[in-house]
Amino acid sequence: MYRKILVPLDGSPTAECILSHARALALSEGAEIILLNVVPGPALEFAFADPTIAARSLEEQEASGRQYMQSVQTELEASGFKVSSLFGQGSPAEGILSVAEQLQVDVIAMSTHGRSGPARWLLGSVAEHVVRHSGQPVLMVRAGV
Repeated sequence: MYRKILVPLDGSPTAECILSHARALALSEGAEIILLNVVPGPALEFAFADPTIAARSLEEQEASGRQYMQSVQTELEASGFKVSSLFGQGSPAEGILSVAEQLQVDVIAMSTHGRSGPARWLLGSVAEHVVRHSGQPVLMVRAGV
């Protein structure tokens, strides 16, 4: 049933909480794990103030993200999983939804901070946006569970 599992990661321990669940699902289904890192674009005022600095910041974020994703991919491959890594830039939620649709993944597996009230309203929720707009099933795990 599940052949492609999309696992968005941002480098945080919160995001990594999904990895044990993704491993178990991939193992039981013989599925491929597709890791995704979406680097948010620079704030508009920052980009217009000095595009050179904005470009350098994005390059540094992407290099750091690639190094991080390679370490996660290597660890999963060493455990016998079929894994690939993808990178994007822009809105994390829209990037996740776009990749999920393009690759026709069977499930999106991700974790959430579990914020509520004003914190969620002020910071937004990538996970909530993905759940509301995804055409694919979403496996959501609250961090720390």
